[in-house]
Amino acid sequence: MPRTLGQTMESPNHTNLDSSVFFLLGIPGLEQFHLWFSLPVFCLGTATIVGNMTILVVVATEPALYKPVYLFLCMLLIIDLAASFSTVPKLLAILWCGAGHISASACLAQMFFIHAFCMMESTVLLAMAFDRYVAICHPLRYATILTNTIIARIGVVAIVRGSMLMLSCPFLIGRLSFCQSHVIPHTYCEHMAVMKLACGDTRPNRVYGLTAALMVIGVDLFCIGLSYVLIVQAVLLLSSHEAGSKALGTCGSHVCVILISYTPALFSFFTHRFGHQVTLHIHILLANAYLLFPPALNPMVYGVKTREIRERVVKVFQRGQGTGIKASV
Repeated sequence: MPRTLGQTMESPNHTNLDSSVFFLLGIPGLEQFHLWFSLPVFCLGTATIVGNMTILVVVATEPALYKPVYLFLCMLLIIDLAASFSTVPKLLAILWCGAGHISASACLAQMFFIHAFCMMESTVLLAMAFDRYVAICHPLRYATILTNTIIARIGVVAIVRGSMLMLSCPFLIGRLSFCQSHVIPHTYCEHMAVMKLACGDTRPNRVYGLTAALMVIGVDLFCIGLSYVLIVQAVLLLSSHEAGSKALGTCGSHVCVILISYTPALFSFFTHRFGHQVTLHIHILLANAYLLFPPALNPMVYGVKTREIRERVVKVFQRGQGTGIKASV
């Protein structure tokens, strides 16, 4: 008889457990390498905390950086931190000691937050593309268009959009029956990975997942692409080659972040639906890359490619070293 989330289940070793528990298997086929995988995961998680917190502190303590582009960057970094905290601790527990057991409620909560944060991040990336468009195509109106009130509203829209689009996800999964297994061949509770364990009608979940992805990734990528087409057109009209290169140079960091964020996300999305020939462990590794690499690399990209942030970071560390020397004297 089919079992719902609130009914009993069995673990991989067929030992009866609490009534609503799933088991995250990790990386199927590569279990013997879990301990080795934990090293880059730990390093990326540490880099995420250190890098994101450093940029956030620098922006918060430097009034000269209270500009729309850096305020949007802070939104992105905060979302990255939140997404990392929702996945990395459990991932390390699985890799270090095989602690894959997760309650159904915790699994649904993790599913909601992971996908909601990803949608919020996509919204912020779209806002950053709009920021670059206004800065290059309408520089004289930049301060009047991107006011603090507008920036705050965009932040609220990002939160509401991500939360509302994912609000139905836990309920759609919670209605399903799991008559064969509660073992999730993944490192976190991904919507499609959990849905594939169900033995009931999953068409509403599939339609919902596809619709949500198209409404976010599809629409945002189209708008980001359109903004850069308009930016390139505006740059080509500039008489000075140096001015054009400088204008495009201000977009470099954002373009790098877009590639880092969307490439593994699109691969994971299409693999779930069309990539039946892709081995499971490759798919899971790339799904984890989508959650691990962007939060760790985003502050590095902006720290290296953005002169204002780079100079302020050096200034903050020099100030800290100077304070330490004075204290020792």
